[in-house]
Order: sequence, then structure tokens, then C-alpha cells
Amino acid sequence: MIIFNNEGSLLLKFTYNLYLCRLIDMEKNQAKKRIEALSEELRTHNRNYYVLNAPVISDYEYDMLMKELQTLEKEYPEFKDSNSPTVMVGSEYTGENGDKTGEARVGSFFRRERHLFPMLSLSNTYNAQELYSFDQRIRKSVGEDRKFSYICELKFDGTAISLTYRNGKLERAVTRGDGEVGDNVINNIIGIKSVRKDISRKLMEKLGRIPELMEIRGEIYMPYDAFDRLNIEKEKEEEPLFANPRNAAAGSLKLQDPEIVKERGLEMTLYQIASEEEISDTHEKNLELLRYCGLPVSEYTSRCDDINRVMEYISMWDKKRSELHFPTDGMVIKINEIPLQEELGFTAKSPRWAVAYKFQAERALTKLVSIDYQVGRTGAITPVANLEPVLLSGTTVKRASLHNADQIRLLDIHMGDFLYVEKGGEIIPKITGVEISMRDNNAERPVFPDTCPDCGTPLVKPEGEARHYCPNRTGCPTQIKASFEHFVSRKAMNINAGESTIAKLYEKGFIRKLSDLYRLTENELLQLESWKEKSARNFLDSIEKSKKRPFSSVLYALGIRHIGETTAKVLTREFGNIDRLSGAAREDLLAVDEIGEILADSIMEYFSNVKNLEVIKELREYGLTFAEESANAVSGNGPLSGKNVVISGAFSIPREEMKNLIETNGGKIQSSVNSKTDIFVIGEKCGPAKIAKARDLGKEPVSEEELYSLIKNNNSHEQR
Repeated sequence: MIIFNNEGSLLLKFTYNLYLCRLIDMEKNQAKKRIEALSEELRTHNRNYYVLNAPVISDYEYDMLMKELQTLEKEYPEFKDSNSPTVMVGSEYTGENGDKTGEARVGSFFRRERHLFPMLSLSNTYNAQELYSFDQRIRKSVGEDRKFSYICELKFDGTAISLTYRNGKLERAVTRGDGEVGDNVINNIIGIKSVRKDISRKLMEKLGRIPELMEIRGEIYMPYDAFDRLNIEKEKEEEPLFANPRNAAAGSLKLQDPEIVKERGLEMTLYQIASEEEISDTHEKNLELLRYCGLPVSEYTSRCDDINRVMEYISMWDKKRSELHFPTDGMVIKINEIPLQEELGFTAKSPRWAVAYKFQAERALTKLVSIDYQVGRTGAITPVANLEPVLLSGTTVKRASLHNADQIRLLDIHMGDFLYVEKGGEIIPKITGVEISMRDNNAERPVFPDTCPDCGTPLVKPEGEARHYCPNRTGCPTQIKASFEHFVSRKAMNINAGESTIAKLYEKGFIRKLSDLYRLTENELLQLESWKEKSARNFLDSIEKSKKRPFSSVLYALGIRHIGETTAKVLTREFGNIDRLSGAAREDLLAVDEIGEILADSIMEYFSNVKNLEVIKELREYGLTFAEESANAVSGNGPLSGKNVVISGAFSIPREEMKNLIETNGGKIQSSVNSKTDIFVIGEKCGPAKIAKARDLGKEPVSEEELYSLIKNNNSHEQR
């Protein structure tokens, strides 16, 4: 037995306290590290969601990470960053110097604009108890006897937009961005049929006045049928699919061609008015005003007198949401009375008078029967899961793409596994997980083929890509037939031929390369089963008409890997003709806003293949269009007349405008610097290798401002 005196007791107490302090310090250190890690992870997810439109985790997983960070910051406030994701909305837009001035970004197609009022996000909840707690917090804050109601609105799963009306006329349309600054996408918005450019007369009729400034908030979304069409086209062209309609809507809104945006079938719903002036005293009346002005407001809205009615409305739509033609991921619950909203106010990130209730994603569990390996048009090998039929979101699912070998490994799929399939109302089902507890002990992993399932050629996997490819593009029957099917499709050459016609022509040996179509004769066509003179003539007529298709359609029809319809239009605008495009250096391609490294390498690879160049030469001889009309009709007069001009980097105006400016003033755009280059214009982020090459050739670069001065001075000289 050990007996302590007073000094010993003090020593023991000191040692114990020291132990506690060290333990607390260890916990604090771990908490600090976790807060930093969570903050960085959430910033990455914010960028994926708001900027890249390519989230890699579900909304639920994101919300759980956010809740963990909020809890830790509340417990350890000393480690909370003033720029924490818990107080920032969306993704941080910053300029070259980290500012948020709202000025146009250099090299950006869209102008950055500051919102009149911050576009805050909503706090989320996934269970009824949290909704009841939300109601109790409000009643505790305003008093139990205070009478108020709720407005329940279906939460459209799209991308947020803010329309600014000045004196009743549409002035701009700005994306959420970081909640303070977003992109003005008005040119893309006005193509949506429900947008109204002028509501001044209706405002005067309803209010007896026209508010000077109103920001009307809403959601741009993509209905399921439009999403279906878009992803089916992308799948056919072996382009990356949009994960969901929300990503498709956000991506479409940022396209640089308003005509393509218009074709995407976007729709809009509006749900809030923000103004310095008092418009109405309830949210419900504000919605009625928007309807009266002819603006789109959701019909799936209800006023509920208490939280129990709110829960009933949520329960009803949780069951009925699969019947809707558009994506919804929950319900938004707002206090109806505007004065009470103003009284409750906001946190740094969200209003205290509103909350979003999130529905759980619909999913089903079914057994994997087998896996097929399909060969695509560009040789991509896609594994497809054959499933035991299962009912999901109103349709029976039998098959689902597994995308590539990496995805199979990531999900750890074994043959005979029971798989979770999600659809959430979307058309294309996706496999999201495996029920390990139901796996057979003897289940084996699937073996991805080493050779092409069609022609037996060893497969390759390009560095940086997830898919395996069959490289035998000119000898693999599936690829050859698929390339013809793509070539004749409506958005390509629009030739009157379907899959069966292509198959018959291939079986007879009449077609092997694209130019063979233009050699076909009526006698050959009459050899096809069930073909008569009229069918043959109609087919040959459509062949002849295809020669008038624009360059962008021809480029798309060639089937260059990763070049879809949109990218083809971008490339034709940037380079003007096939010679400039085929002769473009890699840095020229990467200087184009929408061209990344994988696509640039694909273009370089295609034009380095002699067989491809031979086909293009033959198609040219048959009269197909390989230059834009505007590129063929450059003015011969002007201050830049006779000058070969190369532009590289990002400018204060879009590259298309820069090229138009040069061509309008008589210049001729070149894709890369060579001995014939007269003027080399450089912008921000121009590659140093390109500048060095130009100087080696004796071509001193000029700035954007110097180009403007050259045009202005020459114009002044001509006028004198």
C-alpha cells in the first residue's frame, strides 16, 4: 500500500490534470485536422457541382459531410474558418486577383454579374422529426400564439437562375455562382419559350405601379423526355453521359451557342421575388402575381396551415413523384407571411424561414444474370449488365450499363451478385452498389476481355481514359457498320438509310469506307433484298442532297472520337475549314475553350492517320462541304487585307468575336504560326512554346490592344 502526503496528493492531482490537458489537446488537434479535411473536401465537391457540373457524390452524402463539419465547428469554434463551406454558398468565383468585382472574366464567354440580393441556399432535412424541430424553433422565436402558414413547393432538381427586371423589362439572367456573383446567361435563357421579356403592362394592371427593380428567382430544369433524347444521343456517340437531368440543365445553360441550348428542351419554373420595394404581404400572392404576368410558376404548390398539413402534403408527393415529367428531389417549405420572413431573417448561408425536405432516391435490388461486352462506333468496349427484370419508377429494368472495367472494380461486382439499381425517374438506370450479404461464397469476379468480341483484335486502353478500345477501326465489322450508321444519321449527313440498309450494303461488300456511299449505283442498290427502282432513286437523291450539308455536320459525320454535334460546331467556328483544323497544333486546339487534352489528342490522332486523310480527300472530290460559308467569303478589303493572322490565348472578348473582327477587316485566320504568318496576336495564358516558336521565325507577338490600334490606325489612314 502506498500512502501520499499532502505534497504527494498535489503531485498526483497535477499529473492527472496534465494528463487531461494532453488528452484534450489530442482531441482538439484531431478535431482541427478533421475540420480542415472536411472543408477541403466540401470545397472540391462544390466545384464539381457548381462549376464542372459533374458531382461525384450524392446530395445525401454531401449533406452528411456538411452536417459533420457544422457539428465540429460548433464544438470547436476556434478552428472555424471565416470562408468555411458552412457559411459560403456554392462555389467561389474569383477573378485574376481573387476579387469579386463582377467584371467580365478574361477569356470567359459569359460576363460575371453581382446579384442585387444574395442567392442563399436552403438548409436540408431528410426526416420528419427535423421538420417538426424546424416548426418548433419558429414558434419559440415568434411566440406560440402567433398565427402563420406555410407554402409547400415541389423542389425542382435543376440549376438556379435569377432574372432581373428593370421597370418590368428583362435586363439579365444570372446563375447562382457563389451566391453573390454569377454568370449572365441571358442569351441562352431567352430561347426558353416560357421566358417573358416585358411584364410591365401586367405589373401595372395587377399592382397599379411598376417596381423599378425585381429579381425573380427560379430553376432551369430539363424534363425527362429531353434528358432521355440527349443521353441516348451521347451514348450512341460514345460521349460521357450526363449523370442526371440537373447536370444536363446546368451544362446546357453554359453552352456558347444559344441555338443548341434552344434545342435541348430546357424549361423554367419561378418561385421567389426579391426587391427593395414591397410587392405583396404573402409569398402566395407573389406567386399569383408571377402567374398573372405570364411567367412559369409550379402548379404543385399548396398553402398549409400547420406542420401536420405540411407532412401530409410531403407524404402524398413522395408517393406520386414518379408520375411527374420532370425531376424533383424534395419539397421546399416556406413561411407564407413576408413580414414574418423579414422578422426571422437569415443566417450567413440560408434563410431561417425556409427548409428543404429531401426525398430518398428510388432504388431496387435485383440479381445480375450476365454481362455482355458491346463494341461501339469508335471501338469502345462497354460492359452491359443483364438483370433479372425489376420494376423501378414505373418501368421494368432489364439492362444497365457498367460503363468500363474500372467501374466494375470500383463497385466490386461479382457474377450472380444482387445489385442496387437507381433511376429516380430518370430514363437511363444506373447501378449504384452491391448487397454483399447476399453474395454466394463461390462468386467470381467478371473477366474483362483482352480481345475485341467482334474481330478478335487485342484491346488497348489509352493513358488517361477509362475505356478499352478495339483499335481495328477499318477492319472491325461492328465499327465499320456503326460508322456508316453515324454518318447517315439526321444530325450528320441526313441520308435516307437505316441500320438494316447499312447492314445489307456491308454484307454485299458495297461499302467499306465512308466515301463508298457516293460511288453506289442504282444497279447495285437493286441487288439488295426487296429494293425497287423507287427505293433506289430516293436513296440516291438523299445522297446527292447530303452534299449540301454544312461543314459542322460533315465534321460531326466523320465520327472523330469525342467530337459530338456541339463540339463540331465549336471547331468549325474556331478553325473555319478542314485544312486549318487538320493542320492545327495541339496548343491551338487546347486554346479553344471547350477543348481538353483528351479531345485534342483524339483530333491529332485522327488527322495523323493517312487512311482518314484519303477518305476526306475522296469526300471532297464528291463535293462535300469542308469549310464554313463565312470562311470562304472573307472580305478582301480592310486594314488587315492580305494578312495571315494567328490568335492564341484568352482575350477580353470571345475568340469567335476576335476571329470575326479579324476577318471583317480583311485578315485570314491561320491555326498555327509558320513562315507565312504576318500577325501573331497573343492573349492571356498563351503557351510559352508557341511564343518562342514565333520569335524563332521572326514573328514578334502583338497584344490584343496593339491589334486594335493597328486596325484603328489603318482605318484612319484609309479615310484620309
